[in-house]
Amino acid sequence: MSSPTPAQITRLTSTLRKAVQAGEVLTAGSAYGVGRSIWNGAVSTRPGVIVRCADPAEVRAAVLAARENEVPLTVRGGGHDWAGRALSDGGLTIDLSGMRAVTVDPVAEVAHVSGGATAADLAAAAQPFGLTAATGSAGAVGMVGLTLGGGYGPLSGRFGLALDNLLSADVVLADGSIVTVDSAREPDLFWALRGGGGNFGVVTSMRVRLHRVSTLLSGMVLFPWEQVTTVLTGLSDVLLRSPDDLTVQSGVLPGPDGKPMVFLSPTWSGDDATAGERALAQLASLGTPLVSQIAATTTAEMLAGVDALFPFGRHVEIRTRSVHSLTSGVRDALALAGSTLTSPYSAVSVHSLHGAAARVPVEDTAFGVRTPHLMIEVIALWDPTDSRAAEHRAWADKASSAFGPDALPGGYPNLLGPDEAARIAHAYGPNTSRLLAVKRRFDPKNVFKAIPLPDPA
Repeated sequence: MSSPTPAQITRLTSTLRKAVQAGEVLTAGSAYGVGRSIWNGAVSTRPGVIVRCADPAEVRAAVLAARENEVPLTVRGGGHDWAGRALSDGGLTIDLSGMRAVTVDPVAEVAHVSGGATAADLAAAAQPFGLTAATGSAGAVGMVGLTLGGGYGPLSGRFGLALDNLLSADVVLADGSIVTVDSAREPDLFWALRGGGGNFGVVTSMRVRLHRVSTLLSGMVLFPWEQVTTVLTGLSDVLLRSPDDLTVQSGVLPGPDGKPMVFLSPTWSGDDATAGERALAQLASLGTPLVSQIAATTTAEMLAGVDALFPFGRHVEIRTRSVHSLTSGVRDALALAGSTLTSPYSAVSVHSLHGAAARVPVEDTAFGVRTPHLMIEVIALWDPTDSRAAEHRAWADKASSAFGPDALPGGYPNLLGPDEAARIAHAYGPNTSRLLAVKRRFDPKNVFKAIPLPDPA
């Protein structure tokens, strides 16, 4: 679809201002600026119109107006997609950030999550009832986008990916119809939403399973860089035999002096607190930590800690690889990435898929890899005033390439860049054909473009 003309935008805006009452139609001004501000401050995209919707009816009106005026359509939830796919130059952005309500049924242990709610919103709503949810690791991430694309997180070992906890979704389709989907109603669409991203419609709300966790232990263990080989070698053995109750995020962080450190961020969610303390103490004993802060915590506190490390507004470039395990080649690649850091904010984060998340048959959802593996997130991060953007991006490319010989085909769709066609082709594994068939059925004109899908050709 070509860039909209001024006349198209004028007609679109006029149509929307008649249809949108509780929400806002924005083309300029401070509210418009807020609407186009996303996590990655390097994204300079300027939509022609931003519609800050207040309810599904306004979302429906926006979808139909975009189609009638032949204007590209994007959807903004938490605004955390590093590639900026929540926005399009000159197009229409449906902004769900005003729809952040979360209601909890503590008896059924289910949360009703509005389309713009973040992981932090969900965690805060569940906590007073002694419940928690399978979220990602950052609180500012939109729960819908995270869930539709996958959702690795600190509770994945025990409760699966975020998408494994999706019970139903309310969706505005390309033809303007509003449907509720679950395992019984439009099961093909429900299957595709669990891993295929927001490529089939606008999810205005969803219901997710909550969990009662009596013991939640987590924190951070930091080791000096000189111990990188020792710690990663020991960690490789721990990960191979981790119980469901233990999920370990690990990788490389810069220290206060800018020098790299090895980090372990383990989470124990099992009922046996004593067993959890032993497991976490074993991780701390893999080397001689500079810092070891492990304690009882809440999901909300864990999410807030990660948000503090990766605030909105910095410039971001991300690469992702998935590998079977911490082989010697992967450990060498991690060491190379840490030794060549170009920014005091960049990091490499290694997420583990094991336990409950690995026991879901691959054909049950659109998510393409269910064998136990590690998802590696190479995060180049720098201040907007830093003139070395090309250097930081080159570091991300070099680090990603170093993992290549050990990498599985494809990659995590939520983090793959739009230009990585060769890897996108393999991202959904054996589910590709079925996923594209669902896309043809529900969105044949490709109105919705979110995380990358393979080229049908």
